[in-house]
Amino acid sequence: MSAETIKIVITAALVLHGIAHARALVALLAQSLGNLPASWLPVRSWLFPSMSSKLVAGVASLFWLLSTLGFLAAALSFWGILIPPDVWSQVVVPAAIISTLGIVLISGIWPGAPDPRLALLDTIIALVVNFAILVAQVGLHWPPA
Repeated sequence: MSAETIKIVITAALVLHGIAHARALVALLAQSLGNLPASWLPVRSWLFPSMSSKLVAGVASLFWLLSTLGFLAAALSFWGILIPPDVWSQVVVPAAIISTLGIVLISGIWPGAPDPRLALLDTIIALVVNFAILVAQVGLHWPPA
């Protein structure tokens, strides 16, 4: 695979991951305001089961906001738009960690999913992408700058 193709694939993956987080952020904001559509699953906290769903969604929103901004900023940086290309790794690793912490500590499901199976699938995909980012960047230092 050519370097240009790799650049396109990685940038596209980061943009899609950021968009997925943005969609989940919208669901969390709707839940925190009490406007969650009936078809969406509400986010609950296994860690704080007595916490109201609005408060859980509000706290989780911070994780998804930071992750969304991080993944989109990393994509721009990797492509060399507006942000220096050499900082993308320093942005994408914290975004993946924050996303993983948000999933594991707060939600356990992907916010805004219409049913439990899709929520589980979305959650697994997000965790796999986050894990791949962390292994590639922290473990393998790939792709090289």
